[in-house]
Amino acid sequence: MIHHSGQAWRDAPEKRVMLLGMSGLGKTHIASMLRRSGDWFHYSVDYRIGTRYMGELIADDFKRHAMQVPLLRELLMTDSVRIESNITFHNLAPLSTYLGKPGDPSRGGLDFADYMTRQNQHRAAEIAAMEDSARFIDRARALYGYPHFVCDTSGSICEVVDPDDPDDPLLARLSALMLPVWIRGTEAHTAELVRRFDAAPKPMYYQPQFLNDAWRDYGRDHPGPVDPDAFVRWTYARALAHRQPRYAAMARRGVTVGADEVAALTHPADFEALIARAIDRKTTGSTPEDA
Repeated sequence: MIHHSGQAWRDAPEKRVMLLGMSGLGKTHIASMLRRSGDWFHYSVDYRIGTRYMGELIADDFKRHAMQVPLLRELLMTDSVRIESNITFHNLAPLSTYLGKPGDPSRGGLDFADYMTRQNQHRAAEIAAMEDSARFIDRARALYGYPHFVCDTSGSICEVVDPDDPDDPLLARLSALMLPVWIRGTEAHTAELVRRFDAAPKPMYYQPQFLNDAWRDYGRDHPGPVDPDAFVRWTYARALAHRQPRYAAMARRGVTVGADEVAALTHPADFEALIARAIDRKTTGSTPEDA
């Protein structure tokens, strides 16, 4: 861990954190709050994936659909219109739409092999985007003068590293640069995440083995054409249990904070105080619930 005490964290002239956890528990809430202070550079991994590494894939897929419309085809063929995504920190719909959902094409599903190809593209993009964080730390300081850096990771970061391997190269490099901060939810938070996802299912990235097993098991229990939304709902609930121990293993290199603690934050000073307490909790072996 790059800070040996809460006071060392408070005194650090350059604070760098890597936020971990499922989407919906507060990563972007923290990052946006810190960015607004003017002292923190906000590096969004999802944004980097969708713009730098998958932007062309996303735009080409949009064009492929547009080419099926005669009017748009003519305009595209004469370079009369431009089609591109408009991804923002708070709107990742183009990336999610491109990743898609496997299942019955008549219900908007992708062939499973095509879906896996897009999953593999996302994996490569996520690893590259995480690797870029080192360069953006230097860039944020040298170019813009930001003293502090917050990396808002994708919810699937725990799928592209081996948390239990102390020598995992990507995780080792990242944790040497930034303090990993896991935002841990309770059973109540998990139930709320499932409820939200059930109301509006969205594509996600999963480990290949996990996804292949899920596809096999779902097909066995639900014979016939697969409803894409039903499959991703079922898989999401399964993924929550799969990811929990992986996040916990990653947090051994850093600290853990509770989602309720995060929800109560209103100012960067509150966040800095929370991390100081979390570091001191770790040195004494206590937990967020003990605070």
